[in-house]
Amino acid sequence: MDLDAETIKQRLADLRTEHRDLDQIVERLDASPDSDELQLRRLKKRKLLLKDMIVRLESLLLPDIIA
Repeated sequence: MDLDAETIKQRLADLRTEHRDLDQIVERLDASPDSDELQLRRLKKRKLLLKDMIVRLESLLLPDIIA
């Protein structure tokens, strides 16, 4: 899949927004004594997946550096 830089940047912005929103939801649920543990685990897993996707896309924007 060959994406141009602008497409990658837009996708990154979308993923970061979703990650931030999920972070707020997780914080609220985590603070609630009667929160659903299964739902909380699923949301945390989704957050990790989003973070991995963000890192992968960010690496596409960096030029290859020969060490």
